Amino acid sequence: MSTVASIQHVTVTSRIPSSFGLRSTQGGVSGFIQPHTDDTRRARQQTLFRAGVIKEAGGSKKKDASVPLKSGIIYLVMAEVGEVLMSVLSTIRVPKPGDRVHKDECALSFSSPESEGGLYLCMNSFLGFGSQYVDRYHARTGQRAYLHITRTRKTKKEDDNNSGSGHPPKKKPTRLAIGIEGGFDVEQEQYEEDIKVVILPDRQEVTSEDLATMPDVVRERVSLSMAGIMAADSVSHALQVQQWDGEVRQESRHAIELKQLDNGVKIPPSGWRCEVCDLQENIWMNLTDGKLLCGRRYFDGTGGNNHALLHFQETGYPIAVKLGTITPDGGDVYSYDEDDMTERTMTELEIAVNQRVGEWEVIQESGTTLRPLFGNGLTGMKNLGNSCYLNSVMQVLFTVPDFQNKYVSNIDKIIDEAPSDPTQDFKTQVAKLGYGLLSGDYSKPAPDLGEENVASEPRGDQVGIAPRMFKALIGRGHPEFSTNRQQDAQEFLLHFINMVERNCRSGSNPSEAFRFLVEERIVCQQSHKAKYTQRVDYIVQLPVPMDQATNTEELQEAERRREEGDSSSPIVRAQIPFTACMAALSEPEILTDFWSSAVQSKTTATKTTRFASFPDHLVIQIKKFTFGQDWVPKKLDVSIDVPDTLDLSDLHAIGQQPGEELLPEVAPPPLMTPDVEVKGILGYQGNDEDDSLYSPLLSPVLDDSTVSQLCEMGFPLEACRKAVYYTGNTGIDAAMNWIMSHMDDPDFAAPLVLPGCSSGAGTTPIESLSEEHLATIVSMGFSRDQATKALRATSNVLDRAVDWIFSHLDDLESMDVSEGGRSAADSEGGRDPPPPGPRVKDGPGKYELFAFISHMGTSTMCGHYVCHIKKDHQWVIFNDQKVCASEKPPKDLGYLYFYRRVAE
Repeated sequence: MSTVASIQHVTVTSRIPSSFGLRSTQGGVSGFIQPHTDDTRRARQQTLFRAGVIKEAGGSKKKDASVPLKSGIIYLVMAEVGEVLMSVLSTIRVPKPGDRVHKDECALSFSSPESEGGLYLCMNSFLGFGSQYVDRYHARTGQRAYLHITRTRKTKKEDDNNSGSGHPPKKKPTRLAIGIEGGFDVEQEQYEEDIKVVILPDRQEVTSEDLATMPDVVRERVSLSMAGIMAADSVSHALQVQQWDGEVRQESRHAIELKQLDNGVKIPPSGWRCEVCDLQENIWMNLTDGKLLCGRRYFDGTGGNNHALLHFQETGYPIAVKLGTITPDGGDVYSYDEDDMTERTMTELEIAVNQRVGEWEVIQESGTTLRPLFGNGLTGMKNLGNSCYLNSVMQVLFTVPDFQNKYVSNIDKIIDEAPSDPTQDFKTQVAKLGYGLLSGDYSKPAPDLGEENVASEPRGDQVGIAPRMFKALIGRGHPEFSTNRQQDAQEFLLHFINMVERNCRSGSNPSEAFRFLVEERIVCQQSHKAKYTQRVDYIVQLPVPMDQATNTEELQEAERRREEGDSSSPIVRAQIPFTACMAALSEPEILTDFWSSAVQSKTTATKTTRFASFPDHLVIQIKKFTFGQDWVPKKLDVSIDVPDTLDLSDLHAIGQQPGEELLPEVAPPPLMTPDVEVKGILGYQGNDEDDSLYSPLLSPVLDDSTVSQLCEMGFPLEACRKAVYYTGNTGIDAAMNWIMSHMDDPDFAAPLVLPGCSSGAGTTPIESLSEEHLATIVSMGFSRDQATKALRATSNVLDRAVDWIFSHLDDLESMDVSEGGRSAADSEGGRDPPPPGPRVKDGPGKYELFAFISHMGTSTMCGHYVCHIKKDHQWVIFNDQKVCASEKPPKDLGYLYFYRRVAE
């Protein structure tokens, strides 16, 4: 068979699949038929002629010869897509159980199937890429076959909450969970979806209809892959289902014998009003007498006017149901007698929040019209279910130049160096998040979902970004941040900084912007000798001296009215001067059970804390979350006049005073019983015949009553034992403080390990040291020898090793240390090494406020976070997807405050 070299003239007689390579021109659509060299290919080409799709027009070789048709002159190029698919067929996979299918989000950007250009899913790795990155991925990996997914949101025609409108409400969730009985349905938003296969680099397209003309082996393989991909759970959705599970509502003890009056009251199907105040929202019907009354007023001012609660207090009728929630499956029923805190349990409150994510206007300036903002650095973040703590922290961090320079400025280099699966790479995902927040690409008004969502004022909701991959990666393996439960923003900030430290062992480390040294000076009151230690910190924890409130009389009056049951009185918040908080931080602390090495006994000492260095950016945490006398977590409702500028120069440490004597470096005697010997606490290293490797130790004397009290609070036994041991049996308060400070330690619940229990006194064999722990300490500016010594002295526990190394800086002075852990002999020109210690930035202690994070709620386990950031002399509120100009930033109600150094 000779090669068919002529270019065929063809005219279109019916629809031609887009996969045949047609391209638009001014005169219509044009193309040409590629040459063929065998009978099979020629036969497939002729199929179109026989089917009447095209008809042969002649055999001239001139490219400009043409046959006119309605829309102009066209040439058809029928690309041999079947041949191309056959050549890449071996790379097209069908998803198997366990495969991670990223069909909702680009691995390198926040492009999605709803974005312009859609999402390209690699049919081999199942990684998704936006149109701006798919060519780069193809060039790097050689993968050519992609499933192109585009989605268009359908117009929302029904209101999700039709109470009072004549339509039955949807089935209400009764459990804070997804994909299980009583939880949220797993159905996604309604979209019109279009899929097709795209072959790179020419972006040849194949639709499902086009596959019908392909050879069986191609059609079956590609169709199975397409169907498998679309049927598979996306990674983000699978994580969402895994992370959510919650409590089930309990049956009331009044359910069986509830008293119901036959008083002739009939309830209309709609148009409900409170019988006292005519409120039309949050209406509850008492199931005993049929009274329609409004619910309790919530802490954010919404809800009702407490008339349903007052009715219960007057009559004792305990059960009410919220109108508009009754379905064949039940309704929102509340028992005042069994829980007098709120009409909704914590589960119901969290469900309500997550059903209207991004619309909880708690800390926004009430009563003011906020102007929506869009542009660079003004991008909102979608709430993924109680992820407002993450959103607020990351918004603030990416206003810090160190984080911008590390991740955003280098994003192209980071992406080029990303591993084969960038979804699991810390640097890539942080850079992706930072670029998404700062670029302005996603700072666009959210689409209008229908008339029922039109607000009376601009809401500022954006398309924004959904940090699903970032959250999954940051929280992986963490018992709290891997869930969809609400978390403490301060704990997440430290968790993220810790991850930055681990991933920046070489090169610049942006967390150094917050790192500073704290000096603690302890003076024995009996010998008047002192001890100096230093430690690294990232956050200043500011105590709240409630006894320094300036409105004590108002607080006492409000407490009196509350005890009398007067719920109509306004909320009175304690007014605490910021200067009082700073004084509480800097004033000496009395240590009543300090073991003095000078007098060789316990005595009283004073501890003073000062800054040994001032960071470029200072984070201050207001210690609002505390424990009551019953150890129940609670939040202090306070207002603090936090200043816009701060001068901490007077709090800089000055070191050892002239003529001051230091306490001898002698360890206190361990708490031991004289009659019990414990062997091999750190692990059995010998055998029954040879106990030479045992470390004979005496077991510590622990206060059993304190250990029991801690265990009754739900803490692990070994953690309680360690808390009592490390606080020297000084009581429940000290032990509880130790537990709260060490709950995130990896060995928190591990057995108590006493000093001197391993191969040497207080050491760990060098071969068993963790390379990861060594690298982490070296990244802080210490040498490998110093890191090794610290880890060996603390049984290979990273946090304890870091504490140890800062309390033994004098002992390390004889050991070489320099940048990157090299010895001085290896450094340039044999220059003298810097003094031992971490790499910290220091400068003047003058600062200006540039951001703060606020929390609303009764504890860190519930509520909502938003942040305010000062941009171009204008305060901006970031409330998840809502970004607006702030009119009255509530600086007195913040939780975390961020200051930056003022240039001299």
